[in-house]
This record gives sequence, structure tokens and C-alpha cells, in this order.
Amino acid sequence: MTKSVAIVTGAAGDIGRAIAARLADDYDVVLLVDIDLAAAEKAASALGPADRFVALACDVTDAASVAEMASRAAALGTVATLVNNAGAARAVSLHDTTPEIWRMDNALNLEAAFLCFRAVEDMLKASRGSVINIASVNGMNVFGHPAYSAAKAGLLHLTKLIAVEYGKFGIRSNAIAPGTVRTQAWEARAAANPNVFEEARRWYPLQRVVDPKDVANAVGFLAGPLASAITGVCLPVDCGLTAGQAELARTFSQSEHY
Repeated sequence: MTKSVAIVTGAAGDIGRAIAARLADDYDVVLLVDIDLAAAEKAASALGPADRFVALACDVTDAASVAEMASRAAALGTVATLVNNAGAARAVSLHDTTPEIWRMDNALNLEAAFLCFRAVEDMLKASRGSVINIASVNGMNVFGHPAYSAAKAGLLHLTKLIAVEYGKFGIRSNAIAPGTVRTQAWEARAAANPNVFEEARRWYPLQRVVDPKDVANAVGFLAGPLASAITGVCLPVDCGLTAGQAELARTFSQSEHY
């Protein structure tokens, strides 16, 4: 029997690792894709057996590298889910956003998802599989990091485009929009400012920020059979941030939130 495969990009980071761990509950093999092979291998090794968690180096902004990734995934079994998780933010304000930063953020946060989907498109048709794009609340409102935010807004639209055009093949396409996630990057900020989480959580109705496992659980749901009729949607995983008052956007536009 052919093994089921889930692909997670940006898998060496906190969110990527949590997603990979969650998807292992439902898939035979999880391909942990990251530009940093050593970090991906470390993450895969920590998660479990090498035949279930496979690390692979890939530059998701490069079409040739993505094509090689797709070929490797096909060799592992039947690709049933693609999670476009790779992403990063650079300049906080539009004034500080150079043309290079604009292009780099769009390449990683939007174009990469397009490249990865197209590379595994036929496999997802065959499996009637699922695409899950990890977007951001920044793609829904103005919270700073404009190039990143514009790319994430584009990612939300790409999610709908895939859902509408490929629904006839049984492919479902959804997005998740996390708020502040308690990752190593935020832990580093907390080391410099012990009050950083206390300052952030006051904007969240649940009075806490998101844990990587919160995002992973949402991925597991959207990729699974309980969401079989759900496609073309964006699910905020943000502890209530986007349900809050509109003036929060103006406050966050001056912050380092992403």
C-alpha cells in the first residue's frame, strides 16, 4: 500500500515543527522542507523515526529547487497535503521598506506558495488532497511589516483561487491566519524585555498569545475529513485579535507585531 505524504515548508521553525508533529497523527510520512538542512534534520530527528520524518533542503523561492522537492515527495508515496508555512518579515514600516525587501518578502511569503502548489498540483489531483497556506492576521488588517503583510494578503487570495479553480479535482484549499505566536523569536524579545508577552496579551480577548500547537491543531483539522466541505476560507488562529476594535490596527502599525 502506498504511503500517504504531507509536505510542510519552513519545517525547521517552531510552527513548522509543531505542524509536522501534528500531521504525523494522520499521515505515514511527513516531509520537513527547509532552506536550512541541518535545522530540518535536527527537527526531524527530534520528532521521530527517519522513515516517518524526512528532512529535505529546499529554497522555496527557486522553481528548480521546488521541482526537486516535489520529485522527492513523489518518491516517498502519495502526496495528500501541502502546508505552505515558510515565511518571514523584514521592514516594520513602509518608509523603511526598500524595493529589495519588497521583492524578497513577496518571493518568500507569496510566490513560494504558488511555486510549491504548482509543483505538486498533479499529485494533489490524484489524491484529491488539500493545500493549507499559513498566512497571518497581517494579511487581514494593518499591523505593520507592509511587504510581508501585502504578500500575506495575496496569499489569502491565492488560497481562494486554488479553491475555486481546483475544487472540481477534489482539491481543498484553505488558509490559517495566526496572530502573535510564542516562537523562539518572541522568546528572544522576552529575554530583552521580560514584559513583552504581558504587553502583547492585552490586545487579545483570550488574554494570551498563540502557541505553535494551536496553529498545528488548526492545520490538522483543515487537512482532515472533518473539514471535507470546507474550502476557500481563512481561519484566524489569533486568540480573538481580529475580533477586537478597529483602532488596534493603528496601534499595531507602530509596533513590531507579526
